[in-house]
Amino acid sequence: MTADVWGAAAATGVGSMPGGDARETARSVTGTLEALPFLPELPARGPGADMVGRTAGMLAELYVQLEPSGWRLADRPGRDTRRARAWLGEDLDALEEFTQGRTGALKVSAVGPWTLAAALQLRGGEAMLTDPGACRDLAASLAEGLRDHLADLRRRVPGARIVLQLDEPSLAPVLRGRVGTASGYRTYRAVDRAVAEDTLRDLMAVHAGPVVVHSCASEVPFALLRRAGAAAVSFDFARLTGGVDTESVEEAIGEAAEAGTALFAGVVPGDGADTGALSDPASSVMGVRSLWRRLGLSPALLTESVVVTPACGLAGASPVYARTALEHCVRAARSLADNPE
Repeated sequence: MTADVWGAAAATGVGSMPGGDARETARSVTGTLEALPFLPELPARGPGADMVGRTAGMLAELYVQLEPSGWRLADRPGRDTRRARAWLGEDLDALEEFTQGRTGALKVSAVGPWTLAAALQLRGGEAMLTDPGACRDLAASLAEGLRDHLADLRRRVPGARIVLQLDEPSLAPVLRGRVGTASGYRTYRAVDRAVAEDTLRDLMAVHAGPVVVHSCASEVPFALLRRAGAAAVSFDFARLTGGVDTESVEEAIGEAAEAGTALFAGVVPGDGADTGALSDPASSVMGVRSLWRRLGLSPALLTESVVVTPACGLAGASPVYARTALEHCVRAARSLADNPE
């Protein structure tokens, strides 16, 4: 797939950034990530600017309000919905300012239907995940909301090639029945894999361009996402390849790459705790090169398939570290392109 969209061995961010200045963050992101800039999330501003709150504000004819236990469905749009939409409007205004005339790729993200169903509560307090009918309504509402969101973005930046990222960190727990109920004493029933796949496929069909699915969890269902239509899968490289089932995970990564799925490899720490990790760009992608050799994949496929990213969002890091981490991703991607072997 799809070096033709963002170029060989590109770099990008995952989504969240520290601080609360939308304009300064947009300027920094677009100035650093020439191949694949993204619309930042700034959760430090408060409820509605977070990942779940922002996406809940996009929903069509479904509304939410913030309760002590989390985001819950409401009968009508209230203060929390209006605030989420206002934060998103501010973010889009800032991005538009710094992407005028852009003709390259531009990435925007939203929470996927299954992570959203696990995070949003019905009026009784249980997750929407407990009700199959509610999940279908949520997916339909999200699809309509995303259509409007993407259309707005195309009006604002008409020359850009939009890349849609769906954040699905809870997808594996949803599929395995590991999402806890409100009481914490039991878990919700696992969602049938065919139902999960069909729902994702229908949602991805909303966007005519490439769709990336991101998960920084320790399990990522590569084959399911590929069948559903994901053009790329974004993941925490160390967390996924450092577990007890490393061999089967690596095989799944190799199969995805050979099938033409791009891999957004999260190789740069996102929390800012290990500043030494930013000292050598080549060392950051050493594990990716080693994996490629173990799988017997061609170096040419490596430069075409891999996009370098932080391991997850950067909201928990300092602004200085976040900016440096994105710059480091760019240098690491160049290292990969210059010497894939």
